[in-house]
Amino acid sequence: MKTKFVILINRIQEHLWFRPFVFCLLSVAAALFAHQADETSLNELVPEIKTESIEDLLDILSASMLVIAIFAVGSMLSAYSAAGRTATPRSFKIIITDDVSQYALSTFIGAFIFSIVATVALGNGYYNKAGKFILFVITLIFFTAVILIFLRWVDRISRLGRLEHTILQVEKVAEKSISKYNKNPLRNALPVSGEFIGGQAILAHKTGYVQNINMEALQELAESLDLKIRLNCLPGKFVNENFEIVHLRSTGDTEITKEVEKKINQTIEIGHTRLFDEDPRFGLITLTEIASRALSPGINDPGTAIQIIGCHEKLFYLWNNPEKTENDLLYDRLEIPQIEISDFFDDAFKPISRDGAGFMEVMLRLQKAFCALEKINHNAIKTASKQHSKYAFKRAQITMDMEEDLEILEKASLFRK
Repeated sequence: MKTKFVILINRIQEHLWFRPFVFCLLSVAAALFAHQADETSLNELVPEIKTESIEDLLDILSASMLVIAIFAVGSMLSAYSAAGRTATPRSFKIIITDDVSQYALSTFIGAFIFSIVATVALGNGYYNKAGKFILFVITLIFFTAVILIFLRWVDRISRLGRLEHTILQVEKVAEKSISKYNKNPLRNALPVSGEFIGGQAILAHKTGYVQNINMEALQELAESLDLKIRLNCLPGKFVNENFEIVHLRSTGDTEITKEVEKKINQTIEIGHTRLFDEDPRFGLITLTEIASRALSPGINDPGTAIQIIGCHEKLFYLWNNPEKTENDLLYDRLEIPQIEISDFFDDAFKPISRDGAGFMEVMLRLQKAFCALEKINHNAIKTASKQHSKYAFKRAQITMDMEEDLEILEKASLFRK
């Protein structure tokens, strides 16, 4: 239940309305909170604040904040649209969760709501001497916060939606997801091993991408029904209603009924799109899509592809010195597959090898990246580096005509070493 609640909160926070809504509630609370001071001894300590001066400040705040909030929304939508055009539509989910922009919009809307509520309360005699003083202080705090956040937001909106910034944001999300996977690749369950004798397949009830697997609920179900469960999918896997998502084996007398199938399907969330936080491959795929678009004939930007190769190299070095792996076996009735390193390499480098085969500078940077990755103390990465070095060179051989360029690439490659 806890895991499901955390996932729900994460999904809600991705929406643009969430933070403005929270700030609206806080601004209303702030406007009403000032009245509480009237019931304290502050009435005898604070100076008298004229109602007219507070009203003037609130009028300025309400008039300016609505205009700025509308301007902010327009600027943010333009930046989001630009990110989708210059990078990849898959980056939209990352750009829209930009904290600075969301906090700025939330502050502008919150200040507007605060000024409206405070003006109405002030005009109806809701505040006495202490309440007016506290309201005046809160209004000044809002003014200061709005000015500082606006200056910071102007700097961010000038970069939001630009290709450089989008690449950086996608790389951060990919790094977070891969680090999480490296720390606990088995999700505290058992690895898939041997043949699952006597297992019964359970088919998916939906068609779409696996977004999350509730391991805790699946373990509880297995314990209550005396089952062993082998998962056949991970977040990011596309499944259909004929796909065997799990295999079950009863260790007792439990009958696998339609109700059991339904409960198992409820523990595996399936949606229309892939999500970055639970899917370590999706970040690499999104970065590679940016590189492929940059290498298209209409854009012809090999520099961006070279930058993406550098991002991939950095991300694969997370395997060089991974954080302490969690080995706690919490789900002893569950077996879960692992992602092959070859799959990570295919996601990251194959499309670039294909689309950049005619660019000498891109292919040379690719070979240098494979040479660097081959030095990582990880046998699967060493093997994949050599295989992809050979694959990329073969791609270049098909496209390039200059023997001199091919000789340079051959010397830089791994497959002859």
